[in-house]
Amino acid sequence: MDTETKQVNNTVKAPENVGDVKTAFKAPIGGVPFRKPAFGQRPSFGMRSKNPRKNGPVRAERVKPEFEQKILNIRRVTRVTSGGKRLNFSVYIVAGDKKGKIGVGTGKANDTSVAIEKAYRNARKNMITLNLTKDMSISHEVSAKYCSGKVVIMPTPGRGISAGSAVRNVIELAGIKDITAKIISPSKNKLNIARATILALSIFDKKRSVNKDTENKETPKVEVKK
Repeated sequence: MDTETKQVNNTVKAPENVGDVKTAFKAPIGGVPFRKPAFGQRPSFGMRSKNPRKNGPVRAERVKPEFEQKILNIRRVTRVTSGGKRLNFSVYIVAGDKKGKIGVGTGKANDTSVAIEKAYRNARKNMITLNLTKDMSISHEVSAKYCSGKVVIMPTPGRGISAGSAVRNVIELAGIKDITAKIISPSKNKLNIARATILALSIFDKKRSVNKDTENKETPKVEVKK
């Protein structure tokens, strides 16, 4: 008799009216409330999933790097020696903080990860700080040539970034906005194009502007009293 009464109490009566359908879903079944399942999950009747990973060690949050980097090209280089062929990897990288600092670096090693690390350190070593306008753009048109790469960069307020190839990578990582760049040379060498872009933007280098100001200023005359 006790088992029959328990089974009767656990059953839910069907709703007589259509408006009572919502209340029927909320009614407890077996003393456990019904929970609406999330998308892609099965309905759970008050049962908790036992996940052993939740009780494990907490992972430390990854620290954001100071500079963002983008790989321009990875080449496989072979060198023939008396003992056979030696395989190396050559990497070109652009690094910047999107706040005016930008640099290009190269690295070579037996492993790609080591070559990328070398190129990143080289980019940080050759980094320049640009003196940009309030709108994070350049003040006038500039052009430069490095080996076979020739680039022209001009400000275009309100039009965004209009550039391609390695020039766009350099401009984006430098944080420059509203600018148009053109590659005049027929060369497709990404390293030469990136270095030509850096050479053109180096006109706005803060160190260079400070040195010019100090050269233009006249040295104050000091009178020595006897």
